[in-house]
Amino acid sequence: MNFDTEQNNLLLNKKQWYFFLFSLFIIFIINISIEYFKYKKFTNIEIQNQTAKVLSIYPKKDYFILKLKTSQFIFYTSKNDNKQAIINQDTIDIDIITTEINFLDYLKGFYAKSMNIIKINTTSTLISKLSKDISKQHNNEIISELFNALFLAIPIKQSLRDQCIDFGISHLIALSGFHLGVLSFILYWIFYFPYKYIHQNYFPFRNFKYDLLILTSVFLFGYLIFLDLVPSLLRAFIMYIFAIFLYRNNIKLISFNTLAITLLLIIVFIPKLIFSLSLWLSIFGVFYIFLFLKYFSHLNKIFLFIIFNIWIFLALNPIIHQFFNIGSLHQIYSAVYTIGFSIFYPIELFLHLIGQGGLLDSFIELWLNIKTQTFNTTTSIYFTTYYLILSLFSIKLKEAFWLLHLSFIGFTLYIFI
Repeated sequence: MNFDTEQNNLLLNKKQWYFFLFSLFIIFIINISIEYFKYKKFTNIEIQNQTAKVLSIYPKKDYFILKLKTSQFIFYTSKNDNKQAIINQDTIDIDIITTEINFLDYLKGFYAKSMNIIKINTTSTLISKLSKDISKQHNNEIISELFNALFLAIPIKQSLRDQCIDFGISHLIALSGFHLGVLSFILYWIFYFPYKYIHQNYFPFRNFKYDLLILTSVFLFGYLIFLDLVPSLLRAFIMYIFAIFLYRNNIKLISFNTLAITLLLIIVFIPKLIFSLSLWLSIFGVFYIFLFLKYFSHLNKIFLFIIFNIWIFLALNPIIHQFFNIGSLHQIYSAVYTIGFSIFYPIELFLHLIGQGGLLDSFIELWLNIKTQTFNTTTSIYFTTYYLILSLFSIKLKEAFWLLHLSFIGFTLYIFI
């Protein structure tokens, strides 16, 4: 696999790059202007009445924090009590005070004071019915919560979230590119043999693999719409569709230029995502995957399978700890958990589809009962800046790439020893 040549790239010369970037700039201005118009319309009225869905609710010492989603934005507010027993996925009517919301906060996801929070009795949705069906398959409430998050993107409570952070598996719980990859693989092979018969008898002139990818993407898009366009899954789906486009046009998929173009397209068409931490973490993840393949793809495949997840964990470690300052010795095994999850996820998906989701609950309870010891970590912004610059230089310079190894190994020893 050759990363050094630029043949079959999407953009071949400076003129095409300049035209592409100028076009994106115009589109970005248009989209950010539309967002600003929405912001002005929203804040022109001092008290806005909205209908919102409760994504999560966090109990504090003497009040509650609610994460809410309307048809246009996500925001946070507080509530003194919870006499109405508001829970995740409830629909509420709320009056939002808009006087202290600026445009930047509107894009990032803002906190606003509110009043007159009233729970609305709504008809049961398909998601709520499926959520109840998942919960019926488990006797443990926390395990029910876990699988509702894995299959329906229903946010988990703080206690379970903390345990996932302690074990370094938060990326496995939040629906993202990893899950999309597993689902696309499953769907691809479900459709493979039925469509092979149809293809051979009726459409032998068509590109078999391309048709399967299109068919898979249709079902993935339906799943995305069903989950109300979960941002982390939406980002992964955009990258998936873009990859199909590149494949169809015989353009290099595994290219740093392609990754840069993908990031630009996402930000230009969905400006709010420029403030999305999960977007940047996913971009970093793909970047280091490409970097790994650039230098190691020629090695033995079995060896690659063994070291891949370990290498990615070590490479991402300095960046992860820049944003999350909790450390635990269990995080060292994050790569092992990721490999195991690749098997666990499709098995659990199948078991839940046949109504036997609780079959492996005893093993999950063993994990839930593991006590972890955590410690605070601090990462200098100067080191992170140096690390990111070194990572960029590693694209072209082998010396920088090996220095990168010394940096992330040294950082990991500093954090965990």
